[in-house]
Amino acid sequence: MVYLGLFLIAFVAATLLPAQSEAALAGLIVQGYAPWLLVAVATAGNVLGSTVNWWLGRELTRFGDRRWFPVKPAHLARAQAWYGRYGRWSLLLSWAPVIGDPLTLAAGVMREPLRVFVVLVGIAKLVRYLVVAAIALRWV
Repeated sequence: MVYLGLFLIAFVAATLLPAQSEAALAGLIVQGYAPWLLVAVATAGNVLGSTVNWWLGRELTRFGDRRWFPVKPAHLARAQAWYGRYGRWSLLLSWAPVIGDPLTLAAGVMREPLRVFVVLVGIAKLVRYLVVAAIALRWV
């Protein structure tokens, strides 16, 4: 049940909703749960949540002018400009607060192939969670 909870927190944290998966991961590591399994679960949940953003970018941009659309036009325009300038490699910053989620949405808008998207976002998210785990384990 702990692992499912972490998966769900990591999933939500990768979408446009606020959540703190890093704190949950660090807390569970400190409590003695298996760090490598926690990192794998958090990474999987976070990549899946980012994939939802990618899908939203691909499918729902036609509703971008609606009030209920989850991304402000200015944020989406900034993410698209960043993505247009740096291309798919900008997805290696998908772990970053504030810019990461809009970048994954922009990747969908820009029609980044899913296979490439998952690999780059997976690398970014895994490295972030490995750093969090290393800090929680006091390796750094």
